[in-house]
Amino acid sequence: EEQLVESGGGQVQPGGSLRLSCAASGFTFSTQSMNWVRQAPGKGLEWVSTITSSGATLYRESVKGRFTISRDNAKNTLYLQLNSLKAEDTAIYYCSKKATSVASQGTQVTVSS
Repeated sequence: EEQLVESGGGQVQPGGSLRLSCAASGFTFSTQSMNWVRQAPGKGLEWVSTITSSGATLYRESVKGRFTISRDNAKNTLYLQLNSLKAEDTAIYYCSKKATSVASQGTQVTVSS
C-alpha cells in the first residue's frame, strides 16, 4: 500500500523557517517525481514545487528563493525547507506523486505574529 506521511509543520512568526518532511512507502520512491502542494484556508489546491527523480527542481513564482525542495532516496523521504515565511504561506502542505491532487493528511503551516 502506497503511503505518504508529512511532518514538520507548526506555527511561526513572519520571517521564520520550517522544514517539512514526507516519509514515503509502498512504491519505488527513487524513480518517482514528487511534489509539494498546499491548500490555504478556503482556497483550492496550489502546486508549490516539484523535484524529479534526477533531482531537477521547479517552484511556483511566489516561493522562489524562499523554499527549497530536496529528497533523500536512501531514506525514502522528501523535504521542503521553508524560509522567510509570509502570512500568505499559511496552508496545509501535502506531498504528492501528482501536482494536482493529494492522498495524504498533510501538515499545517501557520505564519502569524
